[in-house]
Amino acid sequence: MISHTEENYLKAIYKILEKGSGSASTNAISKEMNTSAASVTDMLKRLADKDCIDYKKYKGVTLTNKGKNIATTLIRKHRLWEVFLVEKLNFSWDEIHEIAEEMEHIQSEELVSRLDAFLDHPRFDPHGDPIPDAEGHFTFRKQRALTELPLEKSAVIVGVKESSSPFLQYLTQQGLALGTTIKLLERFDYDGSIKVLINGSKELVLSQKVGNNLYVQQS
Repeated sequence: MISHTEENYLKAIYKILEKGSGSASTNAISKEMNTSAASVTDMLKRLADKDCIDYKKYKGVTLTNKGKNIATTLIRKHRLWEVFLVEKLNFSWDEIHEIAEEMEHIQSEELVSRLDAFLDHPRFDPHGDPIPDAEGHFTFRKQRALTELPLEKSAVIVGVKESSSPFLQYLTQQGLALGTTIKLLERFDYDGSIKVLINGSKELVLSQKVGNNLYVQQS
């Protein structure tokens, strides 16, 4: 049996590796899990004993096929529940992460399969993150940070890099949601901020940080 805490560690390792790292360091895992390096080391030994990770001291961690399957299944459930909470229960996108963190540990494969079918097999969650299918395959699309969009070009907001509640609430206040059409009008060299046109009618100045954390797909 894999405990909920062990599942969370595997998901954290998967997310670190997803960023392009060849392996996940103890410090990176400690930061992702917000816990001490000593606690991480103890957990890694347990996960290695369960054949979920390949762990060599000082050389980082990689996932075994078993560990990767557990992690992608957890991500699949989390993101499906987020879709359900937004589309069927009318939660806002800044309210759902913590609830989905609890619901992702439900073990029933039949429930997850029916949930997927009930939602008509969504490929992306309310934050624009891809939802793996039952075999662990993700759907990827061409996207870039808003700050990388050429001047005078339009695009559609398709995702967020940061999904903290304060950031999502800020986007909502500014009228920036997934599906919003946005055009880059001007870049300011002084601080990297940008002027954009929202849905063809509203001009807005966004900080470089906001622009870097918004993913767009060019029209």
